[in-house]
Amino acid sequence: MPRGFDRERTSVHKLQYHFIWCPKYRKSVLEGEVRTRLEELIEVKADELDLEILELAIRPDHVHLFITGDPTLAPNKIMQQVKGYSSRHLRDEFDFGLPSLWTRSYFVSSAGDVSSGVIEEYIDAQAGE
Repeated sequence: MPRGFDRERTSVHKLQYHFIWCPKYRKSVLEGEVRTRLEELIEVKADELDLEILELAIRPDHVHLFITGDPTLAPNKIMQQVKGYSSRHLRDEFDFGLPSLWTRSYFVSSAGDVSSGVIEEYIDAQAGE
């Protein structure tokens, strides 16, 4: 198995996702105790989903989360779980004066060690066999 890859019973994978999301109206509410609590909640949910947090940066008006994923868990489900769980707890504990904590949108991109050019070359090479 290549180094740095995870092995499951039926797959070998290395999935990494970079997520960015914001509070409603891009309000700067992620400071102080809210920031600390949000970090704890994200860590709890990541453990529950068996995800490894590679990097987490919480700014007053947005969050960056870089994680390793599992091929059985789609990125939209990861966001649904993280945003839903954190919103529910934070809204119970703090008053933001917002109709909901998070916007419905988010950014996600995948990251890896292999470029699209390398993949294309590999597929082309396989076609020649």
